Parts: sequence; C-alpha cells; structure tokens
Amino acid sequence: MAHATTRPASRGLTARPGLDGTTLKLIALGLMLLDHIHYFFEFTGAVPEWFSMLARLSAPLFLFCTVEGFAHTHDRRRYFLRMTAIGAPMGALTFFMMYGGFLRRPDGFYPLNGIFLNFMVLCVIWQGIDWLRARRLLAGSLAVLLPLAWPFLASLLSIRFPVLATPLGLLASSLLPAWNLITDGGLFYILGGVLLYLLRGRRALQLGVWAAWTFVTSFGLPYLTLRGSEGFALSQMFTTYYEWFGVFAVVLMALYNGRRGAGYKRLFYWFYPTHIYLLYAASWAVWVWLNR
Repeated sequence: MAHATTRPASRGLTARPGLDGTTLKLIALGLMLLDHIHYFFEFTGAVPEWFSMLARLSAPLFLFCTVEGFAHTHDRRRYFLRMTAIGAPMGALTFFMMYGGFLRRPDGFYPLNGIFLNFMVLCVIWQGIDWLRARRLLAGSLAVLLPLAWPFLASLLSIRFPVLATPLGLLASSLLPAWNLITDGGLFYILGGVLLYLLRGRRALQLGVWAAWTFVTSFGLPYLTLRGSEGFALSQMFTTYYEWFGVFAVVLMALYNGRRGAGYKRLFYWFYPTHIYLLYAASWAVWVWLNR
C-alpha cells in the first residue's frame, strides 16, 4: 500500500462552519450503539424498533469518514493494517460461529457484525484507483479487479479442490475478505464506497450519485423483489425493510467541513469490537436469566 501525501492536519486556529470528521464519527458511533442494542436485545421485546431505524445512518457515515481518512492519512499501509487487525480476527470468529457453532448463544444467535471487512477490500480498491490515476496501469488494474474477482476465484478453487474449501472459506472470511461472504455490508456497500472515492472533490455530485445509488439498491431493488410477495404492502418499506433510511446520511455528509477534528483514533478503532462482544455477552446473560 502506497504512502499518501496529505494536507496538514485539520487542527487549525480558524474554525470552519459545519461538522468535522471526528463529530461525524461520534454521531455514527452513537447511532451504531443504538442499533446494536436493538440487534442484541431484540429478543426481549423491550428495545424499540426506532433504535435501528435511526441507526441506518451509521454505516454510511462510517463509510464516508473512511473515504476521507484513507485519502488524508500519512501512511496508507498502517491504515490498512489497522483495518485488518480488527476486521480479520472478527471475520474468523464469525466463520467459526457460523460453521462450527462456536460460542453461539443458547438460542442459536451469534453476531454477524463485520464492517471492517468492507473497509479492507475498499482500501485495496481505492489504492488501485489512485495507481490508475498515476498511470500505473498494471498495479492499478490488479488492485481494483482482484478484490472484485476473488469470490469467483475462491469458488472455482473450492470446486476444483474440495479439500481446500474450508481453508479458503476461512481465508475469504478474514484475511482476504470476499465481498459475497461479508454479512455486514457486501457488494452494494463496497461499490457505494468506490463511488464516494471516485467523486471526491466534487461534493454535490459525489453525494447526489451516492444517494441515488443507495436508494436504488436499498429501496428500489428490495421493493421490486418483494412487491409480488403475498401480504406485502408498500408501507412495509417504512416499517420493516428500512435499510434505505441510510440515504438520509447524505445530509450530515453535506455538512462535513473537510477538517479532521480531535481525532480519538484509538476510540473509533477499538470501540467497535469491544462493544460488539460486550453486548453479545450481556445478551447471553439476559437470555439465560429470562429462560432460567
């Protein structure tokens, strides 16, 4: 991963109107916490659905902030390795929970959270985009295309060599994430991140294209899929299939003032896995208590 030449850190003396990167991430973090409280404790019936409805803004905001973070970091290798240090172990643990029944809650539930796997894939693609812009055509093409082709290659290898199926599955769920195995994000989210990066510097166009992409993939496609289903009503797109609410994150993105803010780098990296597994452990304890 290449080093980036960046502008000076944004802690200047003159404040710009709008929201800095740290503020956006704090908003995203708070919304994410609401979402995961609902996710882990939904079985109790005590957590309102609007926790998750509001939280649809969280993943888009983290994506936008990661685009900015990657573009401005002084060391892209280290940036990518930090993503990997969190994403790969979480992905491996999810793999063993999913296929080995490891550490599943007694009702069979286990967390599918793995947003950092998306960012690992995107860091490679974004670097490839910059290499292509610098006319490093071979390196750039490989960096863009290989992450997109990897799921198909892994599948072909698994079919050709069945003994490799499990090791390849683990690899594609952790160190070399395949977009088709990412349970928290996936292809449309990754392609949305590509659009955000390609259109950086043209804010109105960037956010307009991203909002249209999000609405089409999170509202349009699900609606077309569900509209023929028995009992389905359009109102359910506002009460049950509300993933598309994330499109409203564009309002907060538009308020971004281009400044980093206070940072709190360690908080944002380590809060994610820490709160996931603490909430999971707490939900396990509550489940046991309710079913004693």
